[in-house]
Amino acid sequence: MPKRVGVLALQGDFEAHRVALERAGALALEVRSEAELAGLDGLVIPGGESTTMLRILKDQALLEPLRNFGRQRPIFGTCAGAILLASEVAHPAQESLGLMDLAVERNAYGRQLDSRVVRLVPEPEFARRAGPGELEAVFIRAPIIRRVGPRALVLLRYQGDPVLVSDGPHLAATFHPELAADPRVHKLFLEML
Repeated sequence: MPKRVGVLALQGDFEAHRVALERAGALALEVRSEAELAGLDGLVIPGGESTTMLRILKDQALLEPLRNFGRQRPIFGTCAGAILLASEVAHPAQESLGLMDLAVERNAYGRQLDSRVVRLVPEPEFARRAGPGELEAVFIRAPIIRRVGPRALVLLRYQGDPVLVSDGPHLAATFHPELAADPRVHKLFLEML
């Protein structure tokens, strides 16, 4: 039976994550309310605009239910989702879920014009768990992970900075794996469930 994975569908490109999760073998469900978190094996928080997403989460009374969900089940955050998972957010500082021991700097790679597609050489642990070979990574107004806690594991780097990190049951990517054809990052998350 496929894993039931929710995709937070309040803002950002949640549809691309739904498609990527289904391609990786999951049953992907859009989540817009606390009730829709019930029965999920995991959740994806997509990219978008983290301050807007945070405001919507507060307006919909979803911030604390998401935090509680993350204390019990895995969450995968990409770009803005990674910002929301971090324990520290800078440039400017903002509230977060605090579920991963990471310090993140928002929009650190530059503006929209500085977005890029690059090829990444996986760290050995990523290659062992997800398969060898370069991985295409799409960066759009991406944050930079400035600090990784002692329990966290860096799986991919770009220009020396961590861009895919696991910390306990959670996974954070500063790039958009849902926009590339390679399913390995989503498959890795499914294996973490």
